[in-house]
Amino acid sequence: MLKVLKNLKESILLVIAIIVLLCVQAAADLNLPDFTSKIVNTGIQQGGIEYSVPEFIREDTLNNLMYFTENDDEIQNSYEAIEKSQNNIDKYPELENQQIYQLKKLSKEEKEELEDLMAKPLMIIYELNDEETRETMLTEVNSKIDEMSDSILEQAAIEAIKEEYRNIGINLDQIQNNYIFITGLQMLGVALISMTSAVTIMFLSSRVAAKLGKTLREKIFKKVLTFSRAEINQFSTASLITRSTNDVQQIQQLLTMLFRVVVYAPIIGIGGILRVVRTSTTSMAWVIALAVFLIIATVLILFIVAMPKFKKMQDLIDRLNLVSREILTGLPVIRAFNTQKREEARFDKANKDLMKNSIFVNKSMSLMMPAMMFIMQSVMLLIIWVGGHSVDQGIMQVGDMMAFLQYTMQIVMSFLMISIISILLPRASVSAKRINEVLETEPNIKDKPIEEQAKFDETKKGLVEFKNVSFRYPDAESEILEDIDFTAEPGKTTAIIGSTGSGKSTLVNLIPRFYDVTGGELLVDGVNVKNVAQKELRSKIGFVPQKGLLFSGTIESNIKYGKDDISDEEMKKAASIAQATEFIENKEEKYNSPIAQGGNNVSGGQKQRLSIARALAINPEIYVFDDSFSALDLKTDKALRDALNEQTQNKTVIIVAQRVSTIMNADQIIVLEEGKIVGKGTHEELLENCETYKQIALSQLSKEELELKGGK
Repeated sequence: MLKVLKNLKESILLVIAIIVLLCVQAAADLNLPDFTSKIVNTGIQQGGIEYSVPEFIREDTLNNLMYFTENDDEIQNSYEAIEKSQNNIDKYPELENQQIYQLKKLSKEEKEELEDLMAKPLMIIYELNDEETRETMLTEVNSKIDEMSDSILEQAAIEAIKEEYRNIGINLDQIQNNYIFITGLQMLGVALISMTSAVTIMFLSSRVAAKLGKTLREKIFKKVLTFSRAEINQFSTASLITRSTNDVQQIQQLLTMLFRVVVYAPIIGIGGILRVVRTSTTSMAWVIALAVFLIIATVLILFIVAMPKFKKMQDLIDRLNLVSREILTGLPVIRAFNTQKREEARFDKANKDLMKNSIFVNKSMSLMMPAMMFIMQSVMLLIIWVGGHSVDQGIMQVGDMMAFLQYTMQIVMSFLMISIISILLPRASVSAKRINEVLETEPNIKDKPIEEQAKFDETKKGLVEFKNVSFRYPDAESEILEDIDFTAEPGKTTAIIGSTGSGKSTLVNLIPRFYDVTGGELLVDGVNVKNVAQKELRSKIGFVPQKGLLFSGTIESNIKYGKDDISDEEMKKAASIAQATEFIENKEEKYNSPIAQGGNNVSGGQKQRLSIARALAINPEIYVFDDSFSALDLKTDKALRDALNEQTQNKTVIIVAQRVSTIMNADQIIVLEEGKIVGKGTHEELLENCETYKQIALSQLSKEELELKGGK
């Protein structure tokens, strides 16, 4: 997985932006429960009075406070007298009767220190209004206050401050409304930051994931283009398609969520725990531990059950693609042999296997969300139950319980997100492994470093030399070709003939280096093909494969496929030599006529002629025709060969053929049998001294025809 994620370096700036935004969102989300607590505790329960330190206090009350505290100077120095102006008297009517003091501008820490000094004396004053009994009752009141929790003491002090404000004439409703409004606006601002960050993160994550998918598909495609036929066969075409589509999609889906889990979830989880520990609600921390334990246990059980099925999923998709591809491409054969039912059964089996696996996985995963929601709702009820008792006992305030509930949900959700990613991860890791298998596969056929590459010998232009060449397929037990030794010269036609399975196509596939020889040397233009760049080698060869393959597009795009700069005149000339002009001109759109994928809308003979025209259009040094005339009638075959002779007078022509009539006028005929050369020479020479060739010839033509054509 990490090897795949290394491709994110192209989007490193976006990744950094996502991480920063995730930190911002996490910080905002962690602050929201604090605002809920403030609104409930301070805004509603305390009437907007945040500290148990009065902002305004009467002179009588301040003097009484001094009686119950030993910190006279600290308290007095924290206040300053309000000027008795008419404006201030209108604000504070009690100012007309006695001096009122206002709290100086203090820091949060200074207010908290002052709060510790004043909370208890404020409560005592309002408990002991009778000065005569104050001395006798003081000891009893002190002992009661010492038994109270900090929460109750703070609430009592706040009530004392409210009473003081009423006596001064301050509007308590306005204080409460102002506090709730300002705190609410702050909360909305933080929520807006969180929302904006979340939307931006999803946008950027989708962009990064899409770009990674594009990069992976490009790398897979480029890698596959370097594969020889051995690597293609190793993976299979269906599997390579699945790896570049479905497997990449799995990585994209994972990546979209991965940032939120890797960055966001730990911040929320750890941050929530720290916030809970920082408050006075640590007595309920066991609830969080219980919730986390239940979630992890649920995920582990599902993980153990579903993991093997996740690993099997991609292989089953491969199998379904393979069967579908075989059936669709082999449809004519299936219909010809009336095997539709058999193929339907084969497809149905692959389809049902995938369906059963998917159903099992989805059933397992469908249990996860209800289980998680049950755990979350149960935890909420538990917090309310335990927290309600704490509130009743004065250990906790309602707002603190609500904040604790929110923090717990955040912590639980962070573990829930990690559990979801743990479910996506197995399938994505399988996909990543399959992608890496392709990207890390080294092709058997590759170019040497540029500095070590040889240059073609211009004095041997078009010369193809086989020097004791041998070849065997990977993992094969025996040689397919053995001791192949001949030379194909410019201006001459070399034909290769032999029985089925004798190695004819394999031999010509060595020339453009579709396979590498395993013994001996193959030289083109006087240079070993292993010592030159594949691109340069193939640019010298016009190769027409045994099975003519056309690409979706038009006739024109197919003929001009080999070069971008082929003119219309050159295109038409190539079509004329390939005897394709007649059927092209008969089409309504002529050269702009559409060609379906694989050339399925043209006949086999037309497909071969267009393939030959494509090779002729690039005007190469060497022409290789791998049984490319088999679908042509004899008349078209002869006309095409006559036209070719004129076009290829200074070119090297190598023809693989099954029909003797196609090659009997060749300058050199190579006869193969079981991968070995058993005859070499002209048609007449081989009839005299090669029994294999003679048998092939007599199986196709009568003795009289051979003598007649041989004489010609």
